[in-house]
Amino acid sequence: MAGPGGKKEKVDKADKAGKKKKDLKKETGLGLSVKKDENFGEWFCKHEMIEYYDISGCYILRPWSMAIWEIMQIFFDAEIKKMKVKSCYCPLFVSPGVLEKEKDHIEGFAPEVAWVTKSGKHDLEVPIAIRPTSETVMYPYYSKWIRGHRDLPLKLNQWCNVVRWEFSNPTPFIRSREFLWQEGHTAFATKEEADEEVLQILELYRRIYEEYLAVPVVKGMKSENEKFAGGLYTTSVEAFIPNTGRGVQGATSHCLGQNFAKMFEINYENEKGETAMVWQNSWAYSTRTIGVMIMTHGDDKGLVLPPKVASVQVVVIPVPYKDANTQGIFDACVATVAALEKAGIRAEADLRDNYSPGWKYSNWEMKGVPLRIEIGPRDLENKQVRTVRRDNGVKEDIPSESLVEHVEKLLGEIQQNMFQVAKQKREACVEEVKTWDEFTEALNKKKLILAPWCDEEEVERDVKARTKGETGAAKTLCSPFEQPELPQGTLCFASGKPATKWTYWGRSY
Repeated sequence: MAGPGGKKEKVDKADKAGKKKKDLKKETGLGLSVKKDENFGEWFCKHEMIEYYDISGCYILRPWSMAIWEIMQIFFDAEIKKMKVKSCYCPLFVSPGVLEKEKDHIEGFAPEVAWVTKSGKHDLEVPIAIRPTSETVMYPYYSKWIRGHRDLPLKLNQWCNVVRWEFSNPTPFIRSREFLWQEGHTAFATKEEADEEVLQILELYRRIYEEYLAVPVVKGMKSENEKFAGGLYTTSVEAFIPNTGRGVQGATSHCLGQNFAKMFEINYENEKGETAMVWQNSWAYSTRTIGVMIMTHGDDKGLVLPPKVASVQVVVIPVPYKDANTQGIFDACVATVAALEKAGIRAEADLRDNYSPGWKYSNWEMKGVPLRIEIGPRDLENKQVRTVRRDNGVKEDIPSESLVEHVEKLLGEIQQNMFQVAKQKREACVEEVKTWDEFTEALNKKKLILAPWCDEEEVERDVKARTKGETGAAKTLCSPFEQPELPQGTLCFASGKPATKWTYWGRSY
């Protein structure tokens, strides 16, 4: 039997070291074990954005994703408060009598409404709906609050959750049964005021996508088939995911007209002493925004987060070699984080001693942190740090004395580059067609299709029916506000009738 320090002990130590090395290697590969396009749901879980819940279509939003939501919320809430929109909160529950008052509205949502039917073991006398949206929750009270022209405009917004009982293909952030959103509900004396606000809000949604999430979108008008149920017209920002060839409705700003005002008797006395009905809008964006961002930028290494919404913009990693001044390196990492934080940059040092630098690189790449800073013995000696960009992998050694200025510049460049790359990819997917054969060919190639259309509801329904398949049917995404020239005599690609506009078509989420 070998004594202390004998051959057997040396073998055991070597075995343990070898095992540790194998385990470490296995852990390092975690971020690469699931490919984004092969298993999107599991890919999400790997990156600490969500966790699956035991009810299908429901997800736990982990801190990494909630931080992104909060950053967008801070921006948007401040902007709508400049527009004199006030905060409120309305109940989650809706009585069936109120929900069913606006027939077109409830028909649009009926398949998605979840109902509470029991209290303990006892059946409720009247089932109670869980809000799919809050028009019918809020508007009975608008009729109480609005009496005269001095009560207008009334502008309210609430941050809340809603439930839509999606049954087909739930996808984290994109299609879930419960999600977070904001919903604004406003009332005006005139249609002109309502029209103006619709576009003001739509521009804020564009800014969220393009300036914060680095995702290019198209602003446009939804078709009559695709507009909000019960509304007058719907505008939207539309994104497109090149990898899947599908459009995504990013956010919507609706003019409800006077339909809901008529149903809920939201009348007021105008300046002439006459009774008039209000004009109403509703507008919303949801946690779907996060899903669109992830699908646009993510790769097989993991997330790629735009600096503006990343809760950690810079991660600082010590790279101590054998016999290096480990404490000196750790101190330099802490000092680097302090300098960055003082300048308002969200930074964190990874000083965990049970993981190798290589494992940490992989882990933080997987989580999508925009910029990595490495500090090793040579960097300490040369009074420099090494930066590594997540968006393109470019490495650069920079002097410690100009650290903050350089990092601020780099984060700005990363944000802009991510948007430009995404825009180029999106534009490469746009295909202009003029005939049905060109349309079906482009659809099969997963393109974002721009086609001349006669703007008839029946024609759109016919296109859906003719393209329906295992991957879903094609439909209108939006008619862009920035319309290309439509030469006189141009015919609709689907019906052969005179075209009235250019419209984006495709499959969508």
